[in-house]
Amino acid sequence: MLNSDTVAARRQTFRQLHQSGCFVIPNPWDAGSARYLQSLGFQALATTSSGAAWRHAQADGQMALDEVLAHLREMVAATSLPVNADFEAGYAPEAAGVARNVALAVETGVAGISIEDSTGDAQQPLRDIASAVERMRAARSAIDAAGGDTLLVGRAENFIVGRPDLADTIRRLQAYAEAGADCLYAPGIRTREQIAAVVAAVAPKPFNLLIGFATDLTLADIAALGVRRVSVGGALARSAWGGFMRAAQQIASEGRFDAFADAASGAELNALFRSG
Repeated sequence: MLNSDTVAARRQTFRQLHQSGCFVIPNPWDAGSARYLQSLGFQALATTSSGAAWRHAQADGQMALDEVLAHLREMVAATSLPVNADFEAGYAPEAAGVARNVALAVETGVAGISIEDSTGDAQQPLRDIASAVERMRAARSAIDAAGGDTLLVGRAENFIVGRPDLADTIRRLQAYAEAGADCLYAPGIRTREQIAAVVAAVAPKPFNLLIGFATDLTLADIAALGVRRVSVGGALARSAWGGFMRAAQQIASEGRFDAFADAASGAELNALFRSG
């Protein structure tokens, strides 16, 4: 367990990153990928619920609270960087449970916690705004009771649950900002027009953009649109799984091993982790 001074310093650093400019906050799925990303010079990391779930042979959204908290402790211990927790919808059906669970997440030493408004119900995938706001306020209260230095991220899930309504997305993000979210996030928006509209709507609070797909937008382009931070969700984990699956399928179906030509160097990986 990290000492309180170390945790406080990471949280202060994390908040400072959100004050100006644009930074990438990539999403490792285990201790090794976290350590590697730190070696590349990234300034902060974020967990990925999907990447963590696949690592444990589960579908996204199926990890239990205790498993998630154990994962957060592992990730915080693996790196000296601030870690933002993908805490899904708070792992509770009611606001009081969200508050209780957010308090537990704060205790793991994370520097930020993201709370989303999805339900997991395909027929009604989004919570109504009033209910979502109540849960955001509960998360805010839990963070404040613990000292208030953990960043709270409010997520509107419209575009990734099949409800791509930009006006409703903006209403939700503005409501979450009013309820105490420090940073806003609308995964699934892609176009320059959508990004610019959301950035303007939530200003002056920072906006997190998800880039989990091939795009011609560069980081410079994204920064020029006013985005403060960029995450990649499960895309790095999916990329790793893609390489593994292609190699394994080639062996199984063709009896060939050509895909190993793209494998990482064992010597390089050993050097990275030996130094750690």
